[in-house]
Amino acid sequence: MQSYVVGTLSGIGSYTLELYANPDHLHILSTLPRTITIANYISKVKIASNGWMKQHGVLDFEWQDGYGIFSISSSKIDTVKSYIRNQPDHHKKISFKDELRGFFKEYHIDFDERYVWD
Repeated sequence: MQSYVVGTLSGIGSYTLELYANPDHLHILSTLPRTITIANYISKVKIASNGWMKQHGVLDFEWQDGYGIFSISSSKIDTVKSYIRNQPDHHKKISFKDELRGFFKEYHIDFDERYVWD
């Protein structure tokens, strides 16, 4: 699926620097083309990958409605690439939900648990 998502992103003019598909979420480091909204970008990824999963026998696969997206400075690209590459080990120590809560706290993003998880 990772290669399929990279192809999908390439098709909308996005260059993928790093990507890792966890069992319950994706981490993608990519450019955002100036011709597409964030919501449209996410929609393209979810629709394409959902179709790919179903074609490969995972018929009950479904993404949650929400998503998290963060911008980074160019000086942090290598740090984020490394972080994404180390996802298998990382998620042995911290769950996806706790990880996202940590990002919200670190970046001072107010959120309501009722609207974050499906």
